Amino acid sequence: MPLLDLPDFAAALPARGALLGLDPGSKRIGVAIADPDRIIASPLDTVTRVKFAADGARIFELFDGRQCVGLIVGLPRNMDGTDGPAAQSARAFARNLLGLRDVPLLLWDERLSTAAVTRTLIEADSSRKRRAEVIDKLAAAYALQGALDAMKERAP
Repeated sequence: MPLLDLPDFAAALPARGALLGLDPGSKRIGVAIADPDRIIASPLDTVTRVKFAADGARIFELFDGRQCVGLIVGLPRNMDGTDGPAAQSARAFARNLLGLRDVPLLLWDERLSTAAVTRTLIEADSSRKRRAEVIDKLAAAYALQGALDAMKERAP
């Protein structure tokens, strides 16, 4: 299955089923989960990157364990909408995941998700150490929620 745009992604999904959201970074991958009705995204886990085979195996272990039906991978585009190195890396990561398993996969523009989550954590007076522990999975949940909201807005 190719990388899908939002309408094709939504069409490829069954009526119900959880979605797994990923925020791939260079050192860690934030993981979030959406409930089977696709209303709420929640932070789930952080996968420390090792090698792609191990990272992919862990992601699909979480995917299968939560009976997910699709993946949403955060795409960190530049503010002007272009793809920089981080976005190119996210695209390659998504293509590699599809090489492991043919599942519906959406690349979701997640500009500023990490910044928004960081700002929220700072306002909540979280320590720097605590922010480092949770930032990746919270950013994944933030991006996943954005995709869920967009799917709901465009639903017939």
